[in-house]
Amino acid sequence: MSYCADLPANPAIRRILVLKWSAMGDVIIATALFEDIARAFPDREIHLNTLPAWQELFAQDSRFQHVFAVDLRDRRRTIPNVIEWLRQVRAQRYDLAIDLQCNDRSRLLLGLLGFGGRSIPFRLGNRRQFPYNIAPAELPSPVHSITRGRAELQAGGIPAATTRPVLHVPDHHRARARDLLARHGLMAGRYAILLPGCNANGHLKRWGADRYSALAHQIHHQGLDHVVLVGGPDEIEECQRIAQTCGPWLINLCGQTAILDIPSLCEPARFIVANDTGTAHLAAATTVPMLVLCGPTDPRRVKPLGDNVTTLQADLPCINCYRKDCSHHTCMAMLTPSRVWRQLSEIDAGLT
Repeated sequence: MSYCADLPANPAIRRILVLKWSAMGDVIIATALFEDIARAFPDREIHLNTLPAWQELFAQDSRFQHVFAVDLRDRRRTIPNVIEWLRQVRAQRYDLAIDLQCNDRSRLLLGLLGFGGRSIPFRLGNRRQFPYNIAPAELPSPVHSITRGRAELQAGGIPAATTRPVLHVPDHHRARARDLLARHGLMAGRYAILLPGCNANGHLKRWGADRYSALAHQIHHQGLDHVVLVGGPDEIEECQRIAQTCGPWLINLCGQTAILDIPSLCEPARFIVANDTGTAHLAAATTVPMLVLCGPTDPRRVKPLGDNVTTLQADLPCINCYRKDCSHHTCMAMLTPSRVWRQLSEIDAGLT
């Protein structure tokens, strides 16, 4: 079997299904691949299937003529939701499925389409196994998800050249960001953004409130007018701990922004410092220099896209362990505020 094809040249492909479900950072990374797909199929109908949590990200995205979400992670409704997914996909009679999720569940569902219904003729995945009939050769590990995704598209004859996330941010989110900037007196190039959280299940990826507080003081002492904290509901307590140790020059916006407000808040910033968190991937949609602090996760696999992004990680035998519990957390303790500041000074020569 030949696993390669020139899909954009095939006139039989008229309606395309793109699958990308999770997690937040991976979905944001995949927006670069969405851009490549849209450019390769300018006159075709492209639909996106994602999870309900991320549907808002693409509500006004002109790359897709239809965006639908089924909560396939709800274990209380596994069978009804699988049946609903199959019903919706079969009804659309897709000619091509591009599976950017490529896990056991997506493979199972694409395979099930062939039983009692119409299978999708062209099925593009990232490895040469059922149910895919187009896929690249196996890649060595570890490999970044964008590398794997690009190889997948290229196996289907789809050029993959987009270098950073591409989000279609609606005007009302840009307006909300402008209002927040004006309300707090945040001037372009005169503030830094810190993204100090991550979801509660990944707490070992957090650098820590005390260290972020020390870094915030250093940033302000070196002459920036403000330091801004941004994050979601899981990060409110962490940001409050930082804010309590700082003066009025620190602006705590954690929990006060919608997801699509964040890129427009980040765009005028001098620089960004972040944990390995989904919010960092949102910020990578800008061109602002960003330093991402990695501990238990492998930057070769999780680094946000873009040549504006640098990662920093301690040199330890136990890095990239992906553990959920740890008795010492040395990987983050070794990234001292002074070390992070030195790295920032290398990224931004204007810092002293």
